[in-house]
Amino acid sequence: MQGEILFHIDVMLARRKMTVTQLAEQVGITMANMSILKNGKAKALKMSTLMKLCQALDCQPGDLLEYKETE
Repeated sequence: MQGEILFHIDVMLARRKMTVTQLAEQVGITMANMSILKNGKAKALKMSTLMKLCQALDCQPGDLLEYKETE
C-alpha cells in the first residue's frame, strides 16, 4: 500500500481571509515554493517551514496536512 500527503493550505487561507502572497511573505518563502506546497507537489517540507505556516495561519499541523492511503 502507498499513501500521499494532502495539503489543505487553500482551506486555511480561506478561513483566515488571507492571500497566497500574504502567506508567502509571512512565512518567508517564494511564491514559486508556496505554489508547490499549495498544489501538493512538494516532495519534502522542512519543519521550520511547517512551524512558520502554523504560526501565520494560527493552526496546528493537522489542519494543514492529511495522510490518505492510495491503492
